[in-house]
Amino acid sequence: MPSNRMDLKSERPKQSLWRKIVDFALTDVNTIVEGGIDEDAIERLEQVLLEADFGVDASMELIDGLERAAERGQIKGADDLRDFLGDRIRAILDRPAVDQESSSEPVALPPGGLHRGPDGLSVALIVGVNGTGKTTTVAKLAHRLQEAGERVLLAAADTFRAGAQEQLRIWAERVGADFVGGSPGGDPAAVAFDAVEAALSRRAQWVLIDTAGRLHTQSDLMGELQKIDRVLGRKIEGAPHERLLVVDATSGQNVLNQAHQFGAALDLTGLVFAKFDSTARAGTAVAVARELSIPVRFLGTGEGLDDLAPFDAEVYLEKLLAGR
Repeated sequence: MPSNRMDLKSERPKQSLWRKIVDFALTDVNTIVEGGIDEDAIERLEQVLLEADFGVDASMELIDGLERAAERGQIKGADDLRDFLGDRIRAILDRPAVDQESSSEPVALPPGGLHRGPDGLSVALIVGVNGTGKTTTVAKLAHRLQEAGERVLLAAADTFRAGAQEQLRIWAERVGADFVGGSPGGDPAAVAFDAVEAALSRRAQWVLIDTAGRLHTQSDLMGELQKIDRVLGRKIEGAPHERLLVVDATSGQNVLNQAHQFGAALDLTGLVFAKFDSTARAGTAVAVARELSIPVRFLGTGEGLDDLAPFDAEVYLEKLLAGR
């Protein structure tokens, strides 16, 4: 069974965020006790946070809070500073969970937090720009669900990219899932409709729909996603029950741009950070939560089928603030 715990098993980045803060921004953290954080230190701290992709809003919130806490004498040393940052980042990450209300029940599965439809069949729509790893993410999600005893059907709604249908078909065979595809150049919404029909007849519990990659600036293709969404909603109550945006964790602030645009077209339920094991700039998860109230749901931690970890804020903070 896949692990419930997020495990970033690849090589640890050379420096955690905490080590960068201490080494570059606050060489001697104990100076806070003596005279407060000076303006140069604040500017260096801001630079560290921005370079780690926390974004302007989250960075300024953390810095403003730190300055106020230091003025009140609440930061007495390195441990206090680390605890302060951990508490504030945790609070930002928790906001989407508070802001987003859902009437559906979460699936009692290792992935955690996937929302079920009320009538036995659940539908997840997987979207994103080209090259982020959507198809592999679909396969990893299917694997987790299949391992937990769920019957899954994969739908290849990418009818434009050469080889997309066959690629997903191969993944379906590998994980033991059912498969529905479409004809080249066909209507992706029709594929989604046929997939739901097939899932109902085969008594599957999940339909995972792999969509074609598209730039978030392509309004016509974004409209196509909205059409798929509408077709699913007419066929199954509340569908799609998940709308997951797959982003490349190494692409920095482009993640925010993509989340803004896809979020304007669809009511996103969460993000999947693919290639998270390949980046030391992990602040984007905080930036998205702060600016868009969209939760990070999964992290891609490698190329294997088991390398998809449910996002765990505590493990994330452990990695971020490692290095005493």
